[in-house]
Amino acid sequence: MDLRLHGRVALVTGGDSGIGWATARELLTEGARVAITDHDPDRLGTAAERLGGEVLAVPADVTDTASVTAMVDTVIAQLGAPELLVHAAGITGAQGLFHEIDDEGWQRTLETDLMGAVRVVRAVLPGMRAAGRGRIVLIASEDAVQPYPDELPYCAAKAAVLNLVKGLSKTYGEEGVLVNAVSPAFVATPMTDAMMEQRAQQEGTSVDEAISSFLDEERPFLTAKRRGRADEVAAVIAFLCSERAGFVNGSNYRVDSGSVATI
Repeated sequence: MDLRLHGRVALVTGGDSGIGWATARELLTEGARVAITDHDPDRLGTAAERLGGEVLAVPADVTDTASVTAMVDTVIAQLGAPELLVHAAGITGAQGLFHEIDDEGWQRTLETDLMGAVRVVRAVLPGMRAAGRGRIVLIASEDAVQPYPDELPYCAAKAAVLNLVKGLSKTYGEEGVLVNAVSPAFVATPMTDAMMEQRAQQEGTSVDEAISSFLDEERPFLTAKRRGRADEVAAVIAFLCSERAGFVNGSNYRVDSGSVATI
């Protein structure tokens, strides 16, 4: 399917690995001109080399407004104003039961997973509004609608992202800027790698055994009985960035193999 993305300028946050990196690769394949960003310059440079092609790598810290503004200014100067934004940057954040997490844990998680999205959208939105078109895809999570007791700051942040998406879609859809969310579940990324390595250590098992027990105990409705692949999520994101999705606005696409139990 031709997604009609040739020559479009795309900005992908969290582009050094996981879903962000896979999305950057998918958009490049579709002919987009892609900029990737992350806070670690070395990892970002390595990611750009692995992508090949004409990828612009611009380090930025999504928890810092000035850093985000400078990053977007660099993208505009070198590629043009972003017409597509995929915000995949995020952290697991503070973990533990509610009574075990202090203010700093909550604030650190929200600063990255919610306010990071706010800052990046705010920085790219003027260019999209001026052009009268744009696509924004924010990465949420199954946790946004199916919270887990040991990671409530992350769950709350992702629920807020869904609300942000809906509000933005109503505000700017009439101007041609379409805003949607993608909610993955248990995808093979560095974030879930770290979770499974920690689980394996705690249980005294291999990582594969930790993944299997996690699926059985924590994700019983995930019908594929495996971790998802980042490229499976990236394919949905690329569609939402495309002209083919011109009538999709304010939606949340679950890429979760049925992990969310409700309709």
